[in-house]
Amino acid sequence: IRTRAILAFASVAMACVATAQTTAQPDYLNPNLPPEQRAADLVKRMTLEEKASQLVNQARAIPRLNIPQYDWWSEALHGVINNGVTEFPEPIGLASTFDTLAIHDMAEAIGVEGRIKHVQAVREKRASMFFQGLDFWAPNINIFRDPRWGRGQETYGEDPFLTGRMGVAFVTGMQGNDPHYYRVIATPKHFAVHSGPEPTRHNADVAVSKHDELDTYLPAFRAAVTEGKAGSVMCAYNSINGKPACANDFTLVDQLRGKWGFMGYVVSDCGAVIDIFRGHKYTASQPEASATSLKHGMDNECVDGGSLVKGDSDYKPYLDAVAQGYLKESDIDVSLIRLYTARMKLGMFDPPELDPYSRISGSELDSPEHRALARKIAKEAKVLLKNDGVLPINN
Repeated sequence: IRTRAILAFASVAMACVATAQTTAQPDYLNPNLPPEQRAADLVKRMTLEEKASQLVNQARAIPRLNIPQYDWWSEALHGVINNGVTEFPEPIGLASTFDTLAIHDMAEAIGVEGRIKHVQAVREKRASMFFQGLDFWAPNINIFRDPRWGRGQETYGEDPFLTGRMGVAFVTGMQGNDPHYYRVIATPKHFAVHSGPEPTRHNADVAVSKHDELDTYLPAFRAAVTEGKAGSVMCAYNSINGKPACANDFTLVDQLRGKWGFMGYVVSDCGAVIDIFRGHKYTASQPEASATSLKHGMDNECVDGGSLVKGDSDYKPYLDAVAQGYLKESDIDVSLIRLYTARMKLGMFDPPELDPYSRISGSELDSPEHRALARKIAKEAKVLLKNDGVLPINN
């Protein structure tokens, strides 16, 4: 009888343990664990196709893991691109203020309004998260040397030092200073040596000396990463000295992840990974181009839908790259852990009460205080040129 009782007790105990194991909270939902560990736990639960579907800006929902759809593409060069937000002066005007403290305050206001718009979108369960996310593709810290680019107004001009100071102020203002959570993630762009004529950007190969590259084009990015702790960086369309920016071993591997110690994720400019094959002719196929980019440190591809082969999904090249031997599933895991570490740090898998930025009042959206700041910066941005006799010009 005693033996039977012991066996029965053991059977019940084992059943209780089994039940506890099946109902235990998975590591990726445990906010007490490091975000990288949580991300790795989540990624290992995905199938190969589910993994590939997360490598593009329009990341698919994975209902069985309670992962909602998410679009990594949002913009905020001088205010959140959305309705009912505060508009600040264009960056070229911001640069002429020489006021890094004001730029930091502006970026903080932009980050706050970006959070509010995201919370609204989630609450309303909007079908598309396009321009509703927490990852903002700003600031533009390219060095503006060529007026044929046509987008110089997005930059802080041609001075590397000033651009670096403005970039750090913007990134730190946007992302906040909480030790555990980002307010939003800033994405300095376009990395790097990107400001030539707009029509050639998809196939241009920029020849630049290492001295000019290190002394002129990279310092602002280095500052934004090493001082500003930017959570993301965008790689550019163009090639640099024969290698596409989104598959460039010097800028992405040697500098960004090597010497600068960057631990965040890299997103491509829209269509830049497709350009590796079609524009730059750097590889013999799109799967090979996608694999090359991923293995050089690009983690999230913004896909130019117009460049897709009819009938293909935007993430199909990654599946093809694995099938054809250009890419290992473990290579995809590396990128996904970076991406999901970012989402963990944005509080997307935590109870809202743990994330201080989830409690931002909606009253701060386009608030009188933010409008007053925009007016102050606009006044500081004014530049008065002295006429040395050239004007007016007589015909």
